[in-house]
Amino acid sequence: MQQVYVKFHDAEQVRQFINVIDRFDASFDMGSGRRVVDAKSILGVCALDLREPQKLCYNSDDKQILDKLMPFLYHGKYQNRS
Repeated sequence: MQQVYVKFHDAEQVRQFINVIDRFDASFDMGSGRRVVDAKSILGVCALDLREPQKLCYNSDDKQILDKLMPFLYHGKYQNRS
């Protein structure tokens, strides 16, 4: 299982993110603490607190996924508070 943090600036970026990951045959979960959603669901992702970075977990060793996720990756320090 791969794990990265993502952060979005606006709703358009959320839409672009979902369009990117939807092309991969892998399971993507996003969230923090007890609130984890299917990252391919726009309603699920929008239900999260997108002001904070969110943990993205996926089951794939496909290196192209990380390349495609680059515009959404959060590179700052983040401590999961949950």
